Amino acid sequence: MGQNKKHYIYIVKCADDTLYTGYTVDLNQRIGAHNCAKGAKYTRGRIPVKLVYSEEFSSMSEALKREGQIKRMTRDKKIEMINVNKLNGGFPVEEIFSN
Repeated sequence: MGQNKKHYIYIVKCADDTLYTGYTVDLNQRIGAHNCAKGAKYTRGRIPVKLVYSEEFSSMSEALKREGQIKRMTRDKKIEMINVNKLNGGFPVEEIFSN
């Protein structure tokens, strides 16, 4: 039953312009939880958050491995990854960062 479940890593831009990276199986529900101050402690005082990047995986272990890689990136590398993805027709987002 759970074999077809999709797993996601995502990056949200918080109201204070910080970035938060997380894991979920339901992007819409998770972003909603963040914006209702029911997500991660980090984002509770930084709402609203805006989804700026996501990747989909077929297994939890793949997604968590990628989440760890992204969390170890510098802010500048994350912004570069977000903007390159946007330019290449990836996850549709509005103008996110000017740098």
